[in-house]
Amino acid sequence: MQKVIFVFFLIYIMTMVGNVLIFVTVTANPLLETHIYFLLAYLSFIDACYSCVNTPKLIVDSLCEKKTILFNGCVTQIFGEHFFGGTDVTLLTVMAYDHYVAICKPLHYTTIMNWWLCGLLVRVVWVGAFLHATIQILFIFQLPFCGSNIIDHFICDLITLLNRACNDTHTLGLFVAASSEFLCMLNFLLLILSYVVILHSLWNHSLEVRQKALSSCVSHITAVVLFFVPCIFVYIRAEAPLSTDKAVTVFYTMITPMLNP
Repeated sequence: MQKVIFVFFLIYIMTMVGNVLIFVTVTANPLLETHIYFLLAYLSFIDACYSCVNTPKLIVDSLCEKKTILFNGCVTQIFGEHFFGGTDVTLLTVMAYDHYVAICKPLHYTTIMNWWLCGLLVRVVWVGAFLHATIQILFIFQLPFCGSNIIDHFICDLITLLNRACNDTHTLGLFVAASSEFLCMLNFLLLILSYVVILHSLWNHSLEVRQKALSSCVSHITAVVLFFVPCIFVYIRAEAPLSTDKAVTVFYTMITPMLNP
């Protein structure tokens, strides 16, 4: 257990240091005042915040024999997961659109991806994620909890918490899972579509051009796959969870933000 705690702590430190360094470097260096670095700085900031939602409590719980959390703390944790997680997935889609414009319409890039549009897209990302997270937890405060207060998970997960309610939450659980699945699938399909268009546009270019364009997209595609696939895997079977779901949840809440740097 001591080794497991050390790994959690090491992952958390690497995540925070790496993402904070990216954010500080981009914001402090005038040479990096471009749209792609602007979006990258925001992604690093969000990943740092997302990592702070669950990991510190997970590390503390690993040191304690009795692991407890207040109900309000549990709801706050769920809100943070969906708020920063929703912001993360939507911002990845915005970055895919930025890649599409830069590669497919290079001569019009500065006109299309201007600072006004970048600021608008970031505000839309924040507002959309806030509405998603708020809708996810609105119904929790209306539910009666009178049975077991044991949550069989490493973190406060929405579906797991709904299963602790006294009345039937099958319909509500389906709605919650469907809304999260819709957000993930919509952004994932938009991302796939953008890269299909990018690859198609590169077909008639030289090998050197294709390699240069693809090299700028590989890290983004990797981040997309590592974040979206586990989320879709967990929420598409929200009503029939598997024992591996806890490990998968820890992966996309801890490992993926660390891989961003």
